[in-house]
Amino acid sequence: MRIGELSRRTGVNAHQLRYYEAQGLLEADRGANGYREYGENAMLRVKQIRRLLGAGLSSEDIAYLLPCAVGELPELLGCPDLLTAMRSRLKRLDEQMDRLARSRDALADYIDAAERTGSASHPPCDGAEPVPA
Repeated sequence: MRIGELSRRTGVNAHQLRYYEAQGLLEADRGANGYREYGENAMLRVKQIRRLLGAGLSSEDIAYLLPCAVGELPELLGCPDLLTAMRSRLKRLDEQMDRLARSRDALADYIDAAERTGSASHPPCDGAEPVPA
């Protein structure tokens, strides 16, 4: 099938499909006319890619994981290297979440302190730019 048909059947635009191909996530043959020709397994591969992207994985992570992907969900075969890579990614996500939680708590503390000092009764801070929302 050509890229337009794959796009229609998966709901993924052609630009993204070309990106997946450039990242080594999706393979296409070239017809005599130069058009991309995808096999029937391309639909399953695109679904796998989309679900893995939805899990917060990078295209680099996905390129590493796809050879171990089975089915639409996909289910990943648990080879030791794969498990090590996924645990590493999970650890990075946990660290990011911890940093974000600390930042959120600090900002909430600043807001609470500003509200306690009666910000409505004070004039605007001289020269201070408002914090963007």
